[in-house]
Amino acid sequence: MPATPLERAEHFVWLTARVLEQRRFAYHFRNGPADAVETALSAYRNADNGYGHALDPDLRGTVSQPLHVAHALGVLDEIGRCGGQRAERICRYVTAVSTPEGALPALHPSLRGFPVAPWLPLVDCPPGDLLATGPVVGTLHRNEVWHAWLFRATDFCWSAIETLDKTHPGEAVAAMAFLDHAPDRARAREAAARLGRIVREQRLVVLDPGRDPEHAPPSGAPDGEHRFAYDYARTPESPAREWFTDAEMDRALDFLAAGQQDDGGWPARRPAWAPGTLLERRPLVTLDALLTLRAYGRLV
Repeated sequence: MPATPLERAEHFVWLTARVLEQRRFAYHFRNGPADAVETALSAYRNADNGYGHALDPDLRGTVSQPLHVAHALGVLDEIGRCGGQRAERICRYVTAVSTPEGALPALHPSLRGFPVAPWLPLVDCPPGDLLATGPVVGTLHRNEVWHAWLFRATDFCWSAIETLDKTHPGEAVAAMAFLDHAPDRARAREAAARLGRIVREQRLVVLDPGRDPEHAPPSGAPDGEHRFAYDYARTPESPAREWFTDAEMDRALDFLAAGQQDDGGWPARRPAWAPGTLLERRPLVTLDALLTLRAYGRLV
């Protein structure tokens, strides 16, 4: 039987994951090629330069969606291929589907008719939303991509984050995806500190996982999912790391490490709204857990 947490997770990935997650695991932990990851990701790309086909398991169907593009950019960023023509194609897509203020909706109306998670409402004229805009803009800035679309989208992110007085965990995580890589670092640190106070005051983070094993989801969490310190501070370099004491972060990381299940994977903590979505999400959660533990020096 596999002995280490990484070996157990590898067994789980080969047993259950989609090809894309298998290739990502191989790239990060077994010196696998970046070409294989990009080839697997390209199966989800559409002719409009967006991504669809349930790349994010909670959005089914073929059509491109901003949340899928955010996911795809994250994968390209992992393998160092988030620039050049790849970024140009994606920027053409996000320009075409942006709202009048230059932001991305969480869901584009083209998804109508396909199954979607019940906590993601589909409307005909959706507003701009940090859920998609924050991660897309943050990742493009991290890779020093410059495109006309980014100017207005960046302004949207600053305005949305700096005027927040009430939020929910998913939105706060998306805001940090922008603030982690926004070019104005002094402004980003100030905005992050303010956001951290909101997150703590509104109890949008579980600070002592061992005390309450069930963790009632926080009020206002549309997906019913609770968040922990490492969800906001994905690496020790994130400004969100300053939100938490060393003891609080250690408790969260201990909880994350202990969350590996008997089959080697980590649980998907959001509600299972369809059997296939749960099966597809667990390898994604498992990869996230491994990468977070490695970033904090906890992966043995």
